[in-house]
Amino acid sequence: MPRKGMRTLNWFSPKHSTTDSTSPSTSQFSSPSRFGFSPSRPSFSEAVIDRTLEMAEPMIMKWDPDTTTFAKVTSLFYENRKEAKDFIKCVHNLQKAMHFHSTENSRSDKLVRAQSLMQIAMKRLQKEFYQILSINRAHLDPESISTVSSRTSTVSSISEFDVEDDDDRVIGGESISEVEDFSIVVMSDLRLIAECMISSGYAKECLKIYKVIRKSIVDEGIYRLGVEKLSFSQVRKMDWEVVDLKIKDWLNAVDVAMKTLFNGERILCDHVFASNDAIRESCFTEISKDGAMTLFSFPENVAKNSKKSPEKMFRLLDMYTAIAEHWPGIEAIFSFDSESVIRSQALTSLVKLGESISTVLAEFETALQKESSKTSAAGGGIHPLTIDAMNYIILLADYSNILSDILAEAPPPAKGSLPESFFGIADSDESPAPAISLRFAWLILILLCKLDGKAKHYKDVSLAYLFLANNLQYVVVKVCSSNLKYLLGENWISKQEGKIKQFASNYERLGWSHVIESLPQEPNASMAPQQVKEIFKKFNSSFEQAHRKQSVCVVPNSKLRDNLKVSIARKILPVYREFYNTYKLTITRERYSNHVIRFSPEDVGHYLSDLFFGPIELGSCSSVESSPSRTIPSRLR
Repeated sequence: MPRKGMRTLNWFSPKHSTTDSTSPSTSQFSSPSRFGFSPSRPSFSEAVIDRTLEMAEPMIMKWDPDTTTFAKVTSLFYENRKEAKDFIKCVHNLQKAMHFHSTENSRSDKLVRAQSLMQIAMKRLQKEFYQILSINRAHLDPESISTVSSRTSTVSSISEFDVEDDDDRVIGGESISEVEDFSIVVMSDLRLIAECMISSGYAKECLKIYKVIRKSIVDEGIYRLGVEKLSFSQVRKMDWEVVDLKIKDWLNAVDVAMKTLFNGERILCDHVFASNDAIRESCFTEISKDGAMTLFSFPENVAKNSKKSPEKMFRLLDMYTAIAEHWPGIEAIFSFDSESVIRSQALTSLVKLGESISTVLAEFETALQKESSKTSAAGGGIHPLTIDAMNYIILLADYSNILSDILAEAPPPAKGSLPESFFGIADSDESPAPAISLRFAWLILILLCKLDGKAKHYKDVSLAYLFLANNLQYVVVKVCSSNLKYLLGENWISKQEGKIKQFASNYERLGWSHVIESLPQEPNASMAPQQVKEIFKKFNSSFEQAHRKQSVCVVPNSKLRDNLKVSIARKILPVYREFYNTYKLTITRERYSNHVIRFSPEDVGHYLSDLFFGPIELGSCSSVESSPSRTIPSRLR
């Protein structure tokens, strides 16, 4: 049974009269011997060309754009889609008949006539091709094409010449009338025309129209996304604020360009020129090359900028991440050999960004090691260096996967001169720690070493230990609330928490031991009144001195603050309360007893509970608990 819409060449069959008016089938032209004719007999080829011209000429001349106003202003594919398909089949049959007839008589007048008709038909199809591309920009925008690509995939390998006449042909399991997006119809029409023109020897004319229109769409799309073609010297002369804005535009642009613009163009080009791989390649390359090179050259120019500083690190990381995440798409969309220059440019930008990131990270490490400010945190609080450095390191940790790739070839930090317990991360020959974990542990170790040096600026040793406890507590809290927790591990956290307890214990011993030692070991033991007076006076003096000195201290972390107050109170209050209750009546019977007993146990408890909030200017923790900033102060630049 012949397929619906395809008419057989009945007028050559012995069973039918040659007066049958049905159109010839193109499949018979290549195999005339099946009808018993010899290719050497002119009557056969002349009959074929005569019949084909008879069928083709009325159809082609009707749509000659130079003949009638109707043909000039009307679109064949918009006026009557069935007639448009008949026109394409007519041209296809004419081309087959010309090829067959030319093998016998290349100078035939009929061949010249057929060629003239073919030129008219091609002029018509050029006009249709241009109109469809230009009028349907909305239906052929890359976003629309990307959304319908899955529905057109099932017909991507089927020649449009074999599509049935019925407009309700099946695409992707649904009839065309059920598909919401008109883009499929437009794409199919373009493919139908392109395959007809290419097979008829008019590929150059077809491609010229397609390239001009679609390249303008790609170039305009890149421009609208805010990406300019900039040289390295232009980028170098820009202020960082300007470059930063352009990077933000680029980050948005690369996402849209890869997911929509280039992806949609590749899908459209693959569909329209599915019949010819070489044409698909040259066409898409010419359309996309300029835009893609403009897009992927910008990161390289930013990365090569010699004015590097730590605050630029995150923009570099963002660009590196964008290219790395889109790399599978880059390889898939720009897969042709002629597009290797695009892949090479994207890879070059990736490499240059990686090199720049490594350099900036090394500069941050050096700046941290060389930081030499003499400022100290009032009241033993959090040093600005701790806040700035940890905020920066935390943000870096969010890019740990990317940094792991970038630093894969970098040598691990040298820690041979440091004991493993001081380095703080589990690392052994049997179970080596990841290189990225060692790098972050190393950065924090540099910070802690700098803090050890700054603690020596305190004249009061107890305050120095409180400073170390506060700052290490801040570091640990930041680690536990960020990606650093997984990079450094529980072993690192446990060891640092042990150090915090040790620092806090040293603070208590040095700051409050003389108060504790002023009380008797046996507070309810029998004592002479004079001895009791001396103990009260000694406690009063030592407590006042300690409270006066320690009242300026600040402990921003509530957990550490409460632990310190509870620990100090447990060492002082129970003993003092028992001693107070035992000898209160003894002292109050004497004159001037209020000079002997200055503090009740409740007073002592209240004074202790008010500790570690520091002066008003030190009591604000907002700066300590602020969100990390993507900039870094000048002391670390």
